[in-house]
Amino acid sequence: MTTDDRRARAVYVISVAAELAGVHPQTLRVYERKGLLDPSRTQGGSRRFSEEDLDRLRHIQALTTGGINLQGVRRVLELEAEVAHLRAELEATRTAAREAVAITHRQYRRDLVPLNQLPVPTRPQRRSSQGGAR
Repeated sequence: MTTDDRRARAVYVISVAAELAGVHPQTLRVYERKGLLDPSRTQGGSRRFSEEDLDRLRHIQALTTGGINLQGVRRVLELEAEVAHLRAELEATRTAAREAVAITHRQYRRDLVPLNQLPVPTRPQRRSSQGGAR
């Protein structure tokens, strides 16, 4: 998502975002200082939160309610982002591998000649030396 897309979606001021998430606005400022949230800013410097920011905030709240401190939350978020990146990379690699296999199979099909079209070498049959003349 580009910065402009993010700005267009960031519509909530800090007080509304805090109310929607059920936290104090100061909590949002702390989370931002700790690097857990990164809201968009207006040209005047006011924070604007998107639905994506609110979803992330709810996830942070669930982690802290579960007993994880803010440093642990940061690490969990980093690991989740890394896992998402690796899954996307794995899926891209799997897709590339499937395409490579399909190309290889198509190549085999071009190289194979049906059996009924193969030239069959003929060898003269040998006469048996045991039979002798009759």
